[in-house]
Amino acid sequence: MSNEHSREHNVESLITEHIDIWTSTIKSKSASGRGSSKKIDLYGIKKLRELILELAVRGKLVPQDPSDEPAEVLLERIAIEKAQLVKDKKIKKPKALPEISEEEKPFELPNGWEWSRLGNTGFGSTGKTPNTKKVEYFKGNIPFIGPGQITLNGQILESEKFLSAEGLKNSTECVLGDILMVCIGGSIGKAAIAKQTMGFNQQINAIRALKIRSEYLYLAVSTITFYEELLDISTGSATPIINRGKWEELLVPIPPLQEQHRIVAKVDELMILCDQLESQTEKQLSAHQQLVETLLATLVASENAAELNQNWKRLAAYFDLLFTTEVSIDQLKQTILQLAVMGKLVPQNPNDEPASKLLERIKAEKEQLIKDKIYQKTSKLKPINTDIQYPSNWVSVQTGQVCPSIVPNRDRPKSFTGNIPWVTLPAFPTQGFYLDNTNVELALTALEVQQYSARLIPEKSVLMSCVGRFGLTAINTTSVTSNQQVHAFIVLNGLLPEYLSMVIKVEGKFLENVATSTTIAYLNKTNCESIQFGLPPTEEQHRIVSKADALMAICDQLKTKLSESQQTQLHLTDAIVEQAV
Repeated sequence: MSNEHSREHNVESLITEHIDIWTSTIKSKSASGRGSSKKIDLYGIKKLRELILELAVRGKLVPQDPSDEPAEVLLERIAIEKAQLVKDKKIKKPKALPEISEEEKPFELPNGWEWSRLGNTGFGSTGKTPNTKKVEYFKGNIPFIGPGQITLNGQILESEKFLSAEGLKNSTECVLGDILMVCIGGSIGKAAIAKQTMGFNQQINAIRALKIRSEYLYLAVSTITFYEELLDISTGSATPIINRGKWEELLVPIPPLQEQHRIVAKVDELMILCDQLESQTEKQLSAHQQLVETLLATLVASENAAELNQNWKRLAAYFDLLFTTEVSIDQLKQTILQLAVMGKLVPQNPNDEPASKLLERIKAEKEQLIKDKIYQKTSKLKPINTDIQYPSNWVSVQTGQVCPSIVPNRDRPKSFTGNIPWVTLPAFPTQGFYLDNTNVELALTALEVQQYSARLIPEKSVLMSCVGRFGLTAINTTSVTSNQQVHAFIVLNGLLPEYLSMVIKVEGKFLENVATSTTIAYLNKTNCESIQFGLPPTEEQHRIVSKADALMAICDQLKTKLSESQQTQLHLTDAIVEQAV
């Protein structure tokens, strides 16, 4: 037994000695939006949980006791009980499952353990939905669940549908201790232990363990090894599916019953530790995010470019400590854009031609274009916010005052056989300003543009998302057309498209609030043309764009460094797990 106790000690050492790896290895789920832990996958702790399960079902988590009744005897007693249930007509006689060949066994088991087909651990069933036309079946208090009620961490959520006793007779019943598993679709493999009598639908298989600890069997079917085998024998690529017959043929390692109890207790103990690590890590990430937000707020609160420069230098000294997540780097980028359109990123130059003169020229050019019927008239604009202050040589404007608009045709063209890009939101750049035409899947000929009344958007216009997600922009470097999810601003002489893009990116949150929401939020032409912003002199726009580009390059360097560091951590975590099993 001393070797076995040593093994248990080694497992615990593996967890404690690499605690920094488990807690610091993270993957970003999303690079946008506020928040910290919700945008982050705590990959290290997730892999630690997987490792604990793998060690548990390989006999490496708790010591074996040679005095335990061997699993072979346990499986014999299960077969006897199952035969008696068939004889008593309590269950139907199951189809005999094939013998297990040596080639099938994924790994070697300790003495006293045995491999078993899942179906031989108890008896299985497939769910069924009662006839929905019989409303009386759904007038009761017995929960009826589908895959959506089973979570990734083995919880069963509150049911949305309930059955009567008669409804349950026309469904499939599970009872306390039954193991349920999703057997179709993207969530195939999700499993949970039933905590009460329920009905379940045909997308779920169930196994009722006989003489085996349900909690242990749940652990065995929750391992990565079992999941990979499940996917291997499932049919369908886009929508994987496994029938009950194939599911019951999957292998599970069975330890002696006494050892099952010890394994379940140890796993519970270690999962509590994982919960604590997860909670601690999330709190640290949240505190870190609050610190970042507070420090970035000091930049925005800077009175002028000189004060901003001082605050920036103070912040820059701690960049490597502060900006350690994609979310925090994206917040830094957004802060840079915000400072740019507030007039705080670069100093004003009193020798610049005042923006009021620029506005006069743009207005005259726009009026002539509308008079020549090249572009439509601007909508009636919403009132401006007079409380917003801009630098003295800037002017407050709305997009509709300085840019003609193109609102695309709602009808989708019936053919795409040309090289004039037909732009949709997925083609918008995730970084930078400019549209990459190679990301645009469909294109029209000049004849198709005319035939389908597609509206041609001239180069160096600013395309803006007006459906769903707001604050997304793209500057086209060639003439394009687009679908109705895009609003196009025609940028006139003296207004830089890059500067207007910054304005729209900053106003994303405001646009969400003014959007009209039905099934999906959208901005009408009036909302698009009423975006208020400060118009700087042309010379200052150039300085702003240049400075912002330089600072964004620093952010991208931070992101690259972070990505490389995260990849190293991910590989290290995977290597530790691989060596341990």
